[in-house]
Amino acid sequence: MKITEVRVKLLTGYEGDEKLRGFCSITFDDEYVVRDIKIIEGARGLFVAMPSRRVTARCQKCGNKNHLRARFCNECGVGLSSRPHSRHERGSTRLFVDIAHPINQEMRHLVHDSIMEEFELEVTRSEQREDGHDKSPYPQQRHISPKHRDDDDRSMEAGI
Repeated sequence: MKITEVRVKLLTGYEGDEKLRGFCSITFDDEYVVRDIKIIEGARGLFVAMPSRRVTARCQKCGNKNHLRARFCNECGVGLSSRPHSRHERGSTRLFVDIAHPINQEMRHLVHDSIMEEFELEVTRSEQREDGHDKSPYPQQRHISPKHRDDDDRSMEAGI
């Protein structure tokens, strides 16, 4: 499986979450796309967070879904009992689970490195637009044609 397109949307001046730097979509083999990948500034630098959803538990009275830390049902208002939930290796409660994610380290590194490379390119293009060097109102997106993918792989390995 090859990554054929990476699109990054930078978030600048985003007041809702200062750690969220951008969103990304990534296309595999020109046939499958994963959207809503987040680029986040963490304590140890930037990292890629795959699309996720909030873990919920059902109310025992009405069956409504509520987030795990809810003390009362959003639908009927009944008090929710605290039940043991799925936990991380670190022992904390899992509040979110990935919707889509790589299942091995090789693919995880490939996805991460491709996204971070495109993120850095988009940051550079954004700075150039701000300086007036690029008059285009639309950010450039990298699309790797399948027939040129091998050439791109060789140039990446050579550091070109």
